[in-house]
Amino acid sequence: MTSQPKLNGTTTEEKQAFVGSKIYAQPLQEYARLEALESYDILDTAPEADFDDLTRLAAYICETPISLISLIDAQRQWFKSKLGLEVPETPREISFCQYAILQPDVFEVEDATRNEIFRNNPLVTGDPNIRFYAGAPLITHDGFSLGTLCIIDTVPRSLTEKQKDALQSLARTVVAHLELRRARFALDNEKEKLENLLKLANGAVNDGFVAGKSDIFVKQESRLVKVNAADILWVEALGDYVNIHTHKDRYTVYATMKDMETKLPGKDFVRVHRKYIIGVDKIKTIEDDSAVIEKRDTSNAGHMMNGLMYVPIGSSYKTTLMKRLNLI
Repeated sequence: MTSQPKLNGTTTEEKQAFVGSKIYAQPLQEYARLEALESYDILDTAPEADFDDLTRLAAYICETPISLISLIDAQRQWFKSKLGLEVPETPREISFCQYAILQPDVFEVEDATRNEIFRNNPLVTGDPNIRFYAGAPLITHDGFSLGTLCIIDTVPRSLTEKQKDALQSLARTVVAHLELRRARFALDNEKEKLENLLKLANGAVNDGFVAGKSDIFVKQESRLVKVNAADILWVEALGDYVNIHTHKDRYTVYATMKDMETKLPGKDFVRVHRKYIIGVDKIKTIEDDSAVIEKRDTSNAGHMMNGLMYVPIGSSYKTTLMKRLNLI
């Protein structure tokens, strides 16, 4: 049986781009389609298991030796996933998939050697000796066909209706993975931007104090929150981070204790231990080797006794603290 590819509607001049003596099948709004493809940032990326699983499943269901996820770029078809084929891409001008993206349904060629469009195609006359092809377009929610999930055989054949339906279902799943992948990368980019903004905000605190300001921006549940230095009771070191304690809240900042010493106004804070900086005016008493901080909300974590915070004083910091308190 001779198979003639059926394109979506008539093949108008708008659906063709003439380059030399070759005719490229080309969708309407081709520039917008290419921009949509570019927005997924997937071309020339490494193989991914989510996509490879779908190409294997398509080959199993359709019983073909070759299965591909093909993305149609301006001059090439590039394979995000491939089974039974080694080359990473082929020129768009000889691709079967360039025709498959012109319609919403499965595009099927039962015997390429008897098809006037494909019988002289180098992919038919030479390796991989295509005889049968079926491709389901990868259509985004905006209506752009980015490429296909296609299956290929080296002998003439046809798909059952159930196989066609399965191939289209798998193609929709490919698009869903593309959308999830793009959303995940967008979220990672936003997270990175927020982290950089937080670092910039904290890094700019020094300038703020020089200008007479007394605010620190800290990250709280993916938000930047302004904390007034006058509300800070003490700062506690935790590896690459520090906890800033106020009467009612505890904030975590990506910083070192040395960073915090420069960010907090020196006239109001003093370092009393390698792990602690405290507000001078928050000290109620000195008991043995501990500075006792004023009573506060007991729900805030810390070394609490009867609503008071006992901050240990390191021996190397004790003299400086005593001088700040005019005790020596």
